[in-house]
Amino acid sequence: MVLGFLLVMLFPLVYSLYISFTDWQLLGDPNFIGVENYERLVNDPDFWVVLKNTLLFTAGLVPINIVLALLLALLLQRNLPGIGLFRTAIFIPVMTSIVVWSIIWKYMFGTEEGFINQILAVFGIDGPAWLYDPNLAMGAVVVVSALKNVGLNMVLFLAALQQVDKNLYEASYLDGANKGKQFWHVTLPMITPTVFLTLILTVIGSMKVFGQIYVMTNGGPGNHTKVLVYYIWENAFRLFDFGYASAIALVLFIIILFFTLIQWVARKRWVFHEE
Repeated sequence: MVLGFLLVMLFPLVYSLYISFTDWQLLGDPNFIGVENYERLVNDPDFWVVLKNTLLFTAGLVPINIVLALLLALLLQRNLPGIGLFRTAIFIPVMTSIVVWSIIWKYMFGTEEGFINQILAVFGIDGPAWLYDPNLAMGAVVVVSALKNVGLNMVLFLAALQQVDKNLYEASYLDGANKGKQFWHVTLPMITPTVFLTLILTVIGSMKVFGQIYVMTNGGPGNHTKVLVYYIWENAFRLFDFGYASAIALVLFIIILFFTLIQWVARKRWVFHEE
């Protein structure tokens, strides 16, 4: 385990940090240039656009994913006949290749022959060019990403809901609490550790989004869906500027670490029953 950690995790991280202080085009030896890549990054207008897009994607995906997963878990927590089939159907996209999933949705969002626009046409609605409209492309990718991974969070919420003590519901019912009050004052406080876990995982995953962007929009239209990981890939494997790409990667690591630490500190205010 230690050897695997050193070779697969620690060494690449340290070497990437070193590369971020160099000018390296892959061929030849890295040329040490100090902090020039970071100075370039601060003055790079594309970087700030890409950073804004990444934050917008995260702000859109996280609440949709978590709320939808919780609603599905509440609906599917009962042991009714055939309920396993619905749980499986919702979880299947999690196991589906992100490339396959994105290709299917790319065709569904097609302008003229796309399934979604054909459905709209039945009702006399002229469907837009979803993936080519600067105002709609990011929203389309957010929806596709939320549906892809909502099953994982749903399973986590299902497990948490099944652990809630049923005596708490009986006691709250005797005190006159209806279903709504039971959810807000019993269910939700008891599953806050799981909400915290899903929040951490979903934020980290949304900050690292790449496959959907690469397949569905290729960062377009313009730069409206270009995110940080796509920008890292573009600089590294299209422009062969590995030094600058490594600098962006380190900044992304710091941003993810920053948001994770904020959530970790803030959990003391709203997460109950931690063990």
